[in-house]
Amino acid sequence: MIALAIVLTGIGSYAMRAFFIFALARYAFPPLMLRALEYVAPTVMAALVISMLTTPEGELAAGLPEVLGLVCAAFAAQTTGNHILALIAGMGTFWLIGAII
Repeated sequence: MIALAIVLTGIGSYAMRAFFIFALARYAFPPLMLRALEYVAPTVMAALVISMLTTPEGELAAGLPEVLGLVCAAFAAQTTGNHILALIAGMGTFWLIGAII
C-alpha cells in the first residue's frame, strides 16, 4: 500500500510538471520575464542564508562555520559569477569548519 502511494505521488508530480512543459513549449518567454528569472538563484540563496543565520524569533544565531561559509560563498560568487560554484564553496567551507570545530 505504501509503495502504491509512493508510485502514485511520483506519477502525479511528474504529470503536473510535464503538463506545464508541454502546454507552454510553443510559447516564448517575454524578455521581461527572462530578465526577472536571472534574479531567482540569488534570491533563493539569500533566503536560505538568512533562514540559516537567524532563529525563529529573528535573532542572529551565526557561528564561525556559518560566517566563514558565507564569506567563501560570497567570494566565489563575486569572482566566478557562478551560483553553483558559490553554493559548493560555501557549503564545503561550512561543513569543513563545522567538522573541525
